[in-house]
Amino acid sequence: MLLTEADTAPCDKASIATKEATMKSTPMIIHYVTDIAASTAFYADALNAPVLYEADDFTMLKLGDGARLGLWRRSEVQPPAGDAQPGASELNAVAPDLTALTALHDRLAGQGATILHPVMALPFGQAFMLADPDGHRLRVYVPAADPQ
Repeated sequence: MLLTEADTAPCDKASIATKEATMKSTPMIIHYVTDIAASTAFYADALNAPVLYEADDFTMLKLGDGARLGLWRRSEVQPPAGDAQPGASELNAVAPDLTALTALHDRLAGQGATILHPVMALPFGQAFMLADPDGHRLRVYVPAADPQ
């Protein structure tokens, strides 16, 4: 889900005092990444996601509806992630309409993002897919209208 201005309003730091408190209270997806700063910048920009917590080895971003995205430096993951490779799953975000979807695609492509497929019609709607700096897949889509 792409966040709106209401979703990205400054966070009340008192309510999100620590990574541990936030991790206990919200669902979270975690990607193991090589470069925390590059991955944080990528997701903050691509999803308009505010950073809730930031440290040298871990960053947490707000995805909306209570969900969070954690970015954990691969070399610090415990137990070690072994040979787990990015790209075997995907994170999905919903754009409000086709105009917004196309504008986001064009902006990210213009910034040099790795586009895995351009905006195209798929059975579930219009979508494009890109890869983050570590190769994790991000699909942004507009759902197809429900047949009535």
